[in-house]
Amino acid sequence: MNTKVTIAGVEFKNPVMTASGTFGSGMEYGDFVDLNRLGAVVTKGVASVPWPGNPVPRVAETYGGMLNAIGLQNPGVDVFVERDLPFLQQFDTKVIVNVCGKSVEDYLAVVERLGDTAVDMLEINVSCPNVKEGAIAFGQKADSLYDITSQIKAKAKQPIIMKLSPNVTDIAEMARAAEAAGADAISLINTLTGMKIDIHKRSFVLANKTGGLSGPAIKPVAVRMVYQASHAVNIPVIGMGGIACAEDAIEFLLAGANAVAVGAMNFVNPRATVEVVEGIEAYMQQYKVGDIKELIGAVGE
Repeated sequence: MNTKVTIAGVEFKNPVMTASGTFGSGMEYGDFVDLNRLGAVVTKGVASVPWPGNPVPRVAETYGGMLNAIGLQNPGVDVFVERDLPFLQQFDTKVIVNVCGKSVEDYLAVVERLGDTAVDMLEINVSCPNVKEGAIAFGQKADSLYDITSQIKAKAKQPIIMKLSPNVTDIAEMARAAEAAGADAISLINTLTGMKIDIHKRSFVLANKTGGLSGPAIKPVAVRMVYQASHAVNIPVIGMGGIACAEDAIEFLLAGANAVAVGAMNFVNPRATVEVVEGIEAYMQQYKVGDIKELIGAVGE
C-alpha cells in the first residue's frame, strides 16, 4: 500500500500535513503527536520582523467552527531559523514554512532568508493585507496575485505554494493566475471572513470586528473550491478547510487534492492529524486501494 505523494519534486510519506496557524511550529504538539507520522509540518506564518498581532479578544466560537483575528502574531524569521527549524529537523517529516508580509518586499525578505536553510517548501499566505493597496489582500485580485507570485518565484530557492483566499468571486481564475505566474502548487482554502455580535452587550465579539471562519462549517465550500481549482490548473493542489477526520480528508482527495491539511481540529483533538493518517490507511485497506494516487480526483469531471 503506497501512501506517498510528490509535489513539485518533494516526496511526502503520506498526503497529510498541518494547516498553518493551528500547529505552531510543532513544539506545542510534540507531547501529543508523533511528528514522524505526518507528511509535513506547515508552520505558523513567519514574517521578516516580529508581528504583535491584533488586540484581544481575537478568538470566538461559532456553530461548527471558530473565528480568529490573531493577526499573524509571530516572532519573526530569525527566531524561526534559530529556534524552531532545529526542532523540526529532528523528525522524519517535511518542513513547509508559511510566509506572510504586508508588502512584496516583506515576503521577499523572508524567502531570501530561508533560501539556504533546510526548509523543503514555502507556502505564501496571500491573504495578508497589502498596505500599499489600502489593505486589500494580495490574493483577492488576480493581477496582484500574479505579480507577487512571479516576484517570489524569481527569488525562491524552494518550491512555492500559493495559499489562496476563498474570499473571491472566481477561485478558478485565482488558481490560473498563480499557475501562470510560476507557482509550483496551490493550497486552499484559507479562512472565510466572518463576524459575531454579542446581543447582550450590543457589540462585536472580536476587537477586530471581523475574523477568519474555520472548522467543519466551511468544509462543503472548501471541497467545492478545491474541485474547481484542481480542474482549472495542472499544478498540484493541497486541500484544507474543515477537515475533522479521515473521511473528510478523503473527500478532498477525491475532489482533486494531491494532499490535505488539518487545521482547526488540532485545537479540539491534538491527535487529529495522526488519526487522519491512520484513517486513510484503513480506508485504503478496506477498499483495496494499492496506491493513494488512485483516489486523487477519482470523482472525475
